[in-house]
Amino acid sequence: MDPDALRAAFAVGRSGTVGLEEELMLLDPDTLDLTPRAAAVLARLDGDPRFKPELPAAQFEIAGAPEASVPAAAAALLDARREAVRAAEGLALLGGAGVHPFAAGLGALSAGEHYDLLREEYAAVAHRQLAFGLHVHVAIDGPERALAVYNAIREHLPVIAALGAASPFYEGRDSGLASVRPKLAELLPRQGIPPAFAAWDDYARALGWGGNAAAFPDARWWWEARLHPVHGTLEVRVADAQATTAGSAALAAVIHALAETLGARHDAGELQAPAESWKIAENRWSAARHGVCGRWTDVRSGRVRATREHIGELLRELEPAAARLSCAAELAAAAARLDDPPHERARLAGPHGLAASLAEHFLDVAGVPGPGAWAAPDRG
Repeated sequence: MDPDALRAAFAVGRSGTVGLEEELMLLDPDTLDLTPRAAAVLARLDGDPRFKPELPAAQFEIAGAPEASVPAAAAALLDARREAVRAAEGLALLGGAGVHPFAAGLGALSAGEHYDLLREEYAAVAHRQLAFGLHVHVAIDGPERALAVYNAIREHLPVIAALGAASPFYEGRDSGLASVRPKLAELLPRQGIPPAFAAWDDYARALGWGGNAAAFPDARWWWEARLHPVHGTLEVRVADAQATTAGSAALAAVIHALAETLGARHDAGELQAPAESWKIAENRWSAARHGVCGRWTDVRSGRVRATREHIGELLRELEPAAARLSCAAELAAAAARLDDPPHERARLAGPHGLAASLAEHFLDVAGVPGPGAWAAPDRG
């Protein structure tokens, strides 16, 4: 991989745009279990480029175009959700969460050469990738700025994971985790906290090694953040898919404002050296286990405090950037999750009640279904 070509991808003059991608689940209208009908739904969408297949046959992706702001990206995402619901009528209901609350752990896979190769390489692990994520792309002008923001945002990935954690159930049982999705993802290689890179030459060598080894020949990987060599964006991939587009917007606002703030600190020469991945991983575990209710360990000093306290302080620091980026309301919605965590609301519903709620509120414009909706009586 040519490092000059990589640098050029991040010198395109569209700083500040944001794009949202979400992996969504198809639910059987009668049982609310996962149903492997993505191909049939996508056929009805007639090649609309916003909709793409994924490895699980019960999953498809909505890939939004770059927008000038988080509210605009969320509005486009809601339009796409509405179109998907129309296409799925009579075939499936739709839902957004990190993991289906009671489906079997092994699922059917999509057909096609690409997916056949994944099935062959990853065997039963491929069938366990019934995990659904929210991906946020932010354009950052200037290759050195983009690389610096990528290195710096790594230590904040557990913040986004904790705020987005909303999948405590697995195969019908409470996993004890705020989100079980990261543990499913870890069954594959190149997951979790991404490596830091001192220079674009190092990044290019890493991608070149992956291509030569045929490990990731498309010059991409599955870590929870990456510099996307095709789109020229910083892509943050750490959060669960969300029940509503407003929930997705809340997390996107955190990411957008954080990227803006870190970029400004880079410009001012104020960024610290990248944190070590193994230290960040301690906070990653706490985010998966406890969501916002855990403990946060400073990756440099080792100081420990409540995750809520750390995130609350960070979000206050992001308020000026969010105001400039027109996503102050969405950032405030993210802050509200500190006192009303989605993973705790999900537990109130039970596995079947949660699946019903996800389908019922898929097109809601509010951030999180109300307590009464989440606490629907469990049917199983």
